[in-house]
Amino acid sequence: MKETIKWGILGTGTIAKKFCTGLTSIADAEIYAVGSRSQESADRFAQQFSIPKTYASYEALANDPDVDVIYIATPHTLHMENALLCLSHNKPVLCEKPFAVNASQAAKVFDLARQKNLFVMEAFWTRFQPLASEIIRRINQGEFGEIRTARIAFGFQEELGPEGRLLNPKLAGGALLDVGIYTLSYADMIFGTVPSSLHSCAQIGPTGVDEQNAILAHYPSGGIASLQSAVTVEIPNDAQMIGTKAQIDIPEFWHAETAYITPYEGEPYEIHLPFMKNGYEYEAMEVMQCLREGKIQSDILPWSHTLQMMELLDTCRKEWDLRYPMEDKD
Repeated sequence: MKETIKWGILGTGTIAKKFCTGLTSIADAEIYAVGSRSQESADRFAQQFSIPKTYASYEALANDPDVDVIYIATPHTLHMENALLCLSHNKPVLCEKPFAVNASQAAKVFDLARQKNLFVMEAFWTRFQPLASEIIRRINQGEFGEIRTARIAFGFQEELGPEGRLLNPKLAGGALLDVGIYTLSYADMIFGTVPSSLHSCAQIGPTGVDEQNAILAHYPSGGIASLQSAVTVEIPNDAQMIGTKAQIDIPEFWHAETAYITPYEGEPYEIHLPFMKNGYEYEAMEVMQCLREGKIQSDILPWSHTLQMMELLDTCRKEWDLRYPMEDKD
């Protein structure tokens, strides 16, 4: 892999802007091209980040021979289609979460990546941030004792109402796929595995998607996680872990730079690890490192993890009898 890795950006929404902002802090990364469904949108996005190449279609971006890897930042329902397109043009992929609408879609992407021997990873940015990595390292070293229970919540009030993306079943809306996935994946990080059993409930709103939900997960270690997510109500956005030696509190856990530790013996202390830029740079750095090492998946966030998370999301939605319109076409 050459010294500078050239990124292609597929999609021009808010999350793509945040990702590109993070990329600007990486010396050996170049935001080389952007593709949108219109030339106007691509040009407007390119002006913000001084991107030299613009394309009025996703296929044109994927067909650029100079693009080394493509970041997909489109709505949930397009992730599988966009990832398959990029892979078919022999492009490695970093795809926004949720990786797909369901586990079946995710498996199709990984199958093609395996056939093509190409790198693919879900863009779960929290997983690579310094604080999250440090907390997991200290858990594994036993600093907090055995983690017995975790409470993780992520919720807010959708401002666009029933017409907004988050409440639209045609766009795989709802709290679970948008923010509930954060709570499930963070719990997996804490306990080091998927739950041995899981139970959930949800409030299904007028549009037919989950406006809020709660998940109770039991892990092989005996640990229990209580998880909540919502898109129609403000709830505390934090993670709290109770270990046998200490309590760990992390406000706004999904992009946190500080954790507050209360040991049962000794004085409270903080763990503070600031971002280089905005936190999105770390997942990009992992992708670039994997590409340089010739890997097709990340050791930190392997395909198996993404598939397991998608299966858990599928399990929850099955309990709620929530199926999206496009799933009937899969």
